[in-house]
Amino acid sequence: MSALENQLSDRANALKPSAIRAMAKQAGMPGVVSFAAGAPSASQFPFEALRGATDAILSDPLRRAEALQYGASEGYLPLREFVADQLGSPEWPISPDDVLITSGSQQALEFVGKTFINEGDRVIACSPTYVGALQAFGLFEPEFVAIPLNDSGLDLAALEAELKAGAKFFYVMPDHGNPNGTMLTLAQRKAILSLARQYEIPIIEDQAYDQLQLSGERLPTLLELDRASDAAAPIVSYLGTFSKSLTPGLRVGWIITAQPIIAKLVSIKQASDLNSGMLNQMIVNDVARDIMVSHGTKLRAFYKGQRDAMLNALKAHMPDTVSWTKPKGGMFVWLTLPAGMDAGALLQTAFEQERVIFVPGASFHSDGSGVNTLRLSYSLPSTQQIADGIAGLARVIRSLSAG
Repeated sequence: MSALENQLSDRANALKPSAIRAMAKQAGMPGVVSFAAGAPSASQFPFEALRGATDAILSDPLRRAEALQYGASEGYLPLREFVADQLGSPEWPISPDDVLITSGSQQALEFVGKTFINEGDRVIACSPTYVGALQAFGLFEPEFVAIPLNDSGLDLAALEAELKAGAKFFYVMPDHGNPNGTMLTLAQRKAILSLARQYEIPIIEDQAYDQLQLSGERLPTLLELDRASDAAAPIVSYLGTFSKSLTPGLRVGWIITAQPIIAKLVSIKQASDLNSGMLNQMIVNDVARDIMVSHGTKLRAFYKGQRDAMLNALKAHMPDTVSWTKPKGGMFVWLTLPAGMDAGALLQTAFEQERVIFVPGASFHSDGSGVNTLRLSYSLPSTQQIADGIAGLARVIRSLSAG
């Protein structure tokens, strides 16, 4: 071991590579059908709008000077105003001062952990939940508390018991979350907010897929319910991103929270990267203001076709011993295998025999459970690849079940 490695911190030594990103090499092999990557489809990026906005900014002497210079740590003011206008209402306006622009919502998650978590603090999260949140919060060595989440929603009794026991915050994705696509009912949202207020535990609401509602009625976010209430101070911090609605490559996300917390986050932002790239923020602002409505309609139509292709293939090919979620939005279907079947072992066999890959579910559980679960992403494969890949995966499952 080198002198550099000998000096690594305990935190660095405890880090593990992402199970999802580790599959990138396999996903790029010829003939492989990948249900692993949770990335949006590049076919849906608004290339012309992005190019036009970039050209317009760089052609304007005043704007290009601003775009290529350092900026405010809080973020580009017109973009903060746009986010505030989109997520607020005349009855409960959101101020641009409530908004911090981040380098993607992944940075927002890290900042939340850095702002709130001390070693050993309890953090409540759903099970399963977004692995990137577990990684970001895990840097600060909390004690994770898992609340069961399935296609029917959240276990409210378990949540209340854990809120009553105390925690730094409750992290939740109410709409089409990664990995299982669950959408919480309005009754559950109201109950969660009521319990959080009763026990005075903040809520971290992650809405990465807010633009990808593919069917059913849109429901108010926890942020909306919180700001519309008569409470003296907000209890919900809202994390959003343009990665799924426009493009992930520009790395633009945001946090909306109470202004005293924004002040702390700004200090953390200054210590981290001073400010997110100004050119990127300005491009996103111009494009979002110009095409968000029309582009969102096109985007949802595309992903609805992808989702329906996967659900139809699962229905046609999977044995009765397998169940899966039926998401109303997002990019993912969550599969539950027969009891005793290990998704990790299935992955190896599926790759070797059918050239199909996916993400085993254990990494989405803070306690390592869920070994008989897996995540399927329908964002990148073609509809034909989805049909062929699901058929191949079903053949392997049947073979292993019979063996």
